[in-house]
Amino acid sequence: MTDIIIGIDAGTSVIKAVAFDLRGRQLGTSSVLNHYLSGADGSACQSLDQTWTDCATALCGLGEKIPDLAARTAAVAVTAQGDGTWLVGAGNCPVSNAWLWLDARAAPTVQDLAAGALNRARFEATGTGLNTCQQGTQMAHMDRYAPHLLDGAEVALHCKDWLYLCLTGERATDPSEASFTFGNFRTRQYDDLVIEALGLTHRRHLLPKIIDGTQITHPLSAEAAAQTGLLGGTPVSLGYVDMVMTALGAGVHTGTAGAACSTIGSTGVHMQAKRSGDVHLNAEGTGYVIALPVPDVVTQVQTNMAATLNIDWALRLAADLMSDTGKPVDYSDLVGRIEGWVSRAKPGAIMYHPYISEAGERGPFVNANARAGFTGLAAHHRFPDMLRAVIEGLGMAARDCYAAMDADPTELRITGGAARSNALRQILASCIKAPVRVSQREEAGAAGCAMMAAVAIGAYDTMDDCIAEWVTPLLGQAEQPDPELSRIYDQVFPAYVSARQSLRPVWDTLQGDPRAPWVNATDPKDEHTEMTLDATLLSERSEP
Repeated sequence: MTDIIIGIDAGTSVIKAVAFDLRGRQLGTSSVLNHYLSGADGSACQSLDQTWTDCATALCGLGEKIPDLAARTAAVAVTAQGDGTWLVGAGNCPVSNAWLWLDARAAPTVQDLAAGALNRARFEATGTGLNTCQQGTQMAHMDRYAPHLLDGAEVALHCKDWLYLCLTGERATDPSEASFTFGNFRTRQYDDLVIEALGLTHRRHLLPKIIDGTQITHPLSAEAAAQTGLLGGTPVSLGYVDMVMTALGAGVHTGTAGAACSTIGSTGVHMQAKRSGDVHLNAEGTGYVIALPVPDVVTQVQTNMAATLNIDWALRLAADLMSDTGKPVDYSDLVGRIEGWVSRAKPGAIMYHPYISEAGERGPFVNANARAGFTGLAAHHRFPDMLRAVIEGLGMAARDCYAAMDADPTELRITGGAARSNALRQILASCIKAPVRVSQREEAGAAGCAMMAAVAIGAYDTMDDCIAEWVTPLLGQAEQPDPELSRIYDQVFPAYVSARQSLRPVWDTLQGDPRAPWVNATDPKDEHTEMTLDATLLSERSEP
C-alpha cells in the first residue's frame, strides 16, 4: 500500500528529504549539508554532481528511518533554491559548476540590461526586476564574457530542474521559474520579447520544456532508483521554485483576504497571493511575480538578499571577540541570549540597514553595491542595542518590501528559523502593523512540493482541497502588534527609507568598479579572462 509522499527541498544550506502521509502528517526527515564555493570576485558556485550525490544520500537516509519506505512511496516531489544557472551538456553531464543565486558577477551586465530600451516591456511581462541572482542575467553575462560555457551547453536548468533530470532523465523546468525569468506570468509560457530584451534570442534553444507538476509526472529512472533506494517507476513531480513552495506550505494562499507570508531565513521573502489581473507593478521595476500551482493565482514577491544572515554576522562577531580573550565561545552558545539582549535595549534607538550580503540587495531596490550599516550609534550604546537594531532592521526591510508592492497585509503568516524568536515576531508584527501567525508546518518547502504531487496522483482533486487539510489547520494563534512599538516604527520608517536612498553613492564609492577582474576585460575573448573564469567555475573546493 502506497501511503507516503516524499518532498525534496534542496536549499542553499541543507538538502532535505521529508516523508509525509497522504493527509500531510510529517513522518520523518533526513538532511545533508549543502556546500558551495565563494570567491573574492563575487562568485558563488556549486558542483552539480555533488548536489545530486547529496540528494541521493538524503533519500537513502530517509529510507533508514521510515520502514518499507520504497514500497510505501506513492510519489516523490522536488523543489530547490531558485535562480542561478545550472548548465548541462551532452550526455546530461555538467558543463561547469553552477552559478548560484548568491553569485554577484553579473552586476555590470544587469546595469546595462536595466538601461536597455526593452527592459520595461520585459518587466511588464515577467513582473520581475533584473538582478544578479537570475539565470537570464547570468546567461547574458556569460554570453558576453565566457560564451564557451553556453556553447558547450545543451540546456540551462535551475537546481530543482537538475535534480529532476537526475531522478527521471527528463530535461524540464516549471512554470514559476520559466515565467519570471524568460516569460509572462499571465500565460506561464516563454516570451520572445523577454528573451530578446536579455540579448539571448540566439540562445533560446537552451531553454527546457515547461511542465506543471500538479498535472504531469515522470517515472523514477532505474539508475536513480539504484542510487536512492526507491523503486523504479515511482511518479516524480517537479515542484515550483522553493520560495513559493515554502509559502504554499506556510499559508500564503488559504482564501483569507489580505493575508501575506514572510519567510525569515537566510534570505527574507515577502509575498502576497493575488489573481494575475490584480498585480501592481511598481515604477522602479523591482520584485518578482511568481506563479502558484493554482490556476490564475500568482504571488507578488519582494526579497531581501539577507535576513538572518545579519543576525548570524552579529553573533559570530561577538563570538570571535569573546574567543580572542582566551575563553572560546561558539556562535550557537549565544543564540539563547538573543531574547534577553533585545529586551534590555531601547526600541528604535539605532537604525540598521540589513544589506550584509556580498551580492548587495535585490528588494525592494536592486544594487549589487549595497552594504549593511548602523546609523545613530552613540558612546552609551552596547551590543544589546546593536543586536536589537539588527532585528529591527529586518522588520523595516519587510515593511519596505510590502510597501513596494502596494500591499497592506491584514495578517502575516511567517515561517523560517527566525519565526521561533518571540522578539522577532513582536518586532515584525509591530513594523508591519498586522497580527502574525506562525505555521506549525516544520518543513514548509518540502510540504509545498509534496502537495503538488498529492494533487498529481489524485489524492486531492484540487490544490485548494489539499491546502484545507495540509495547511490551514497548522496555522498558529494570531499574535497582535504592540501599539507603542508600531508608533515608534511609524516614526522611524520614513528615515529608514530616506537613509538607504541617500547611501547609494556612498556604497558605489566604497565598492568601486565590479570586483571580478575578468569582468573589466576590454576583449571578452581575452585568453586570461577565460582562464580566470574557468578556474573559478571548475574548482572542486567547497565550503559551507
